[in-house]
Amino acid sequence: MDNKETVIVLDFGGQYNQLIARRVRECNVYCEILPYTVDIQRIKEIAPKGIIFTGGPNSVYDKKSPHYTPEIFELGIPILGICYGCQLMAYLLGGNVISATDNSVSEYGKTETSYKDDVLFNDIPKEGISWMSHRDYINEPPKGFKITATTANCPVAAMSDADKKLYGVQFHPEVNHTENGKDMLKSFLYNVCECKGDWKMDNFIDTTVAQLKEEIGDKGVVLGLSGGVDSSVAAALLSKAVGKQLTCVFVDQGLMRKDEGDYVEQTFTKLFDMNFVRINCQEEFLSKLKGVEEPEAKRKIIGTEFYNVFWNKIRESYGTGYFAQGTIYPDRIESGKGDAAKIKTHHNQVGVPADITFEGIIEPLKDLFKDEVRAVGEKLGLPHELVWRQPFPGPGLGVRVIGEVTAEKVRILQEADAILRDEMDKCGYAEKMSQFFAVLPGVKTVGVMGDARTYDELVAIRAVTTDDFMTADWAKIPYEILGRVSNRIINEVEHVNRVVYDITSKPPGTVEWE
Repeated sequence: MDNKETVIVLDFGGQYNQLIARRVRECNVYCEILPYTVDIQRIKEIAPKGIIFTGGPNSVYDKKSPHYTPEIFELGIPILGICYGCQLMAYLLGGNVISATDNSVSEYGKTETSYKDDVLFNDIPKEGISWMSHRDYINEPPKGFKITATTANCPVAAMSDADKKLYGVQFHPEVNHTENGKDMLKSFLYNVCECKGDWKMDNFIDTTVAQLKEEIGDKGVVLGLSGGVDSSVAAALLSKAVGKQLTCVFVDQGLMRKDEGDYVEQTFTKLFDMNFVRINCQEEFLSKLKGVEEPEAKRKIIGTEFYNVFWNKIRESYGTGYFAQGTIYPDRIESGKGDAAKIKTHHNQVGVPADITFEGIIEPLKDLFKDEVRAVGEKLGLPHELVWRQPFPGPGLGVRVIGEVTAEKVRILQEADAILRDEMDKCGYAEKMSQFFAVLPGVKTVGVMGDARTYDELVAIRAVTTDDFMTADWAKIPYEILGRVSNRIINEVEHVNRVVYDITSKPPGTVEWE
């Protein structure tokens, strides 16, 4: 655990588990998420400064609901229970948790809350709004606990046993809707857990570079560079640590944005001391996609071909030393939901073929969230437009060309998308959107250009605003900007005679079309 002070978020299936961890890290305290199935011996080995129980959708009195051994309360480690976590603390320690039998007790959303004298609330107003989401409630706290917050309908909105450093809140301090919620978490971390708050990006870079130098030694290390944020920051860190010992293999399958392959190559060959290997293979990919229209079939073909091209290159020259990946923390979190805690398969975690034997796998960003990865990238000197680039699908434009993918369709889409990006950048509107791109739906429409009838391609524009990509709203781009984009695409991109704007939110739609 690198001897850094650590706080554990014990996940009981709550939807805000990652948000809690991010809030803790925003207080400059390192945080790990572990499933509720983790053995208590593991917690003892980590020796955290504090533990936070997450919320969850279950009822603590249901025998099938996630529980934990009461022994955790005897470790002397400060614990904060949130929502279900608060109820679980009460239930396991002898308090009374019951179901809300009518709407007068259930609480959802913004709720007027009264706070009493308690270390969590000492520096905030005594009245404020908290974000509630519960159908059960604590009717009576455990022996030794005092009630530290109430609402009109919730008799125990917060409770604490200061002597044992056990705290519980029925609401969610981690969400922005709870007034002064961040201050409450910070008070728990600093005043109860006595954290120093030394988890900073500068320290992370220096420590990680030193660790990489020691681990890699004089061996080589190979990284699959996609040009995305995660792999780019991983490449920058590794380059800083071992220089020419790093080989970045960049597979340009011809399905990236216009000139993006050249941009990636120029960026990394100019800024960093490394071996950069570019594989141009658009024709190979397009031949495999010929005649294929079904979205999942296209995804599978592109993924398989990428895997084959990459590892064939590794077999030629680079199958020794270490293999590095741009895995970040959300890629590898074990979910506490259900009985089996499994790590999801993710594009940043690549399986190594059995015939290639590396000395080890290196994941320099494995402890970071995306916003932390971006902060590291900026400190390492990566270009702003690369560090803050928008999400881009793994199969690239292969799933933004609806139906069969051809070289001509890719060209049309690249040109249209480049115009869209240019206009958004020029008017300063790009920063107001979470993601925007062009789609080629494979629909031809009748048009009139130069007094002649045309029957050409339609281009769709998609733009959304969102905080988490779980839900998204279509971006309200001003008509005059959309007009300029449409006019330029129709006049500058051959074989396009119509532009439409997608005004579907998520749900019911998704951000991508395929």
